[in-house]
Amino acid sequence: MTGIMPESKKIEYKSEGKKIRPLEIPPDLVAPERGGRYAVPDTSKGPTTFSAYSGERQGQAAQVNNEVLPPVGDLRIERSGTQRWLVVPGAAPEKVWDTVKEFWQENGMLVNVEMPQAGIMETDWAENRAKLPQDFIRNMLGRALESLYSTAERDKYRTRLEKGSDGSTEIYISHRGMYEVYVTEGRSETRWQPREPDPELEAEMLRRLMVRLGTDETKAKAMVAAAAPKIEKARLNRSASGGTTLEVSEPFDRAWRRVGLALDRVGFTVEDRDRSQGVYYVRYVDPDADAKAKKDDGWISRMAFWKGSDKELSKNSQFRIHIKGSGDSSSVQVLTKEGGVDAGDVSGKILGLLHEQLK
Repeated sequence: MTGIMPESKKIEYKSEGKKIRPLEIPPDLVAPERGGRYAVPDTSKGPTTFSAYSGERQGQAAQVNNEVLPPVGDLRIERSGTQRWLVVPGAAPEKVWDTVKEFWQENGMLVNVEMPQAGIMETDWAENRAKLPQDFIRNMLGRALESLYSTAERDKYRTRLEKGSDGSTEIYISHRGMYEVYVTEGRSETRWQPREPDPELEAEMLRRLMVRLGTDETKAKAMVAAAAPKIEKARLNRSASGGTTLEVSEPFDRAWRRVGLALDRVGFTVEDRDRSQGVYYVRYVDPDADAKAKKDDGWISRMAFWKGSDKELSKNSQFRIHIKGSGDSSSVQVLTKEGGVDAGDVSGKILGLLHEQLK
């Protein structure tokens, strides 16, 4: 059995932007009730005093659950290969959405992208301040000069909410990382390069989310750490004509969800999806192009992603990923705009990237 994270690997994020704190009710004010906000006092029995009305309202409030999403029991973690996801029983995605957003804000992350119709939420890039050296000088200066310290790594997370067939919500968290490297001998110029997705960071965030939803911390840690048998779940098949198919040893429902998470991990944005046809409409967005439009945004203006041999990926940035189920297995292919199978080199590279995440 493998642990979810080494004890020394702590997380304390600070977003590049200004952190948004959850709304707090001042201590001298009564927290607003979510239920019965427009209740009208019963005047059929004659004049009503304010004290009597207040007593009646307090009795009503005791019968109302004021929480948007009460603590959820029987949460469970499912796992396939390096991928883990959280299953929230008896709660539709729209009921979980606000709680998940608050969770990221409470962990020092800004939510940069919200696509409720696609069930996708993405944070901004953030620095893990826990990796800063805790030396004597820094401890003496305290937080007064906190901005002078910085690490060479940034992280962001994408959260995908899927509706389960049994009325549950499945929550997938994917990590993307960047690190800063010197590109000149004189160490005068740096560039941000991609890091491999870190399954252990994803597991830690799932554990924290379980605790946020009401699971005991010890139980959450044990559930996330539980290892599944390592079974090869995917393989690449290349036909004589040069086309490539990714075979996944799982039925359509599970393959559909896992491919979606894999797309998140390798840097594609799902713009649309048609589950009935088994198609994800995805786009690859080059962060370097975005950086040119934000020349004054600090470290992000030096980002470069998927350069070198993968330049052709940015030339044709729109792709159709097709999943077709057949019993207990599924096949994944890249389609052309006309709907045929794409046998080009780029489609082979895309399926190779997905294979690394799904195997």
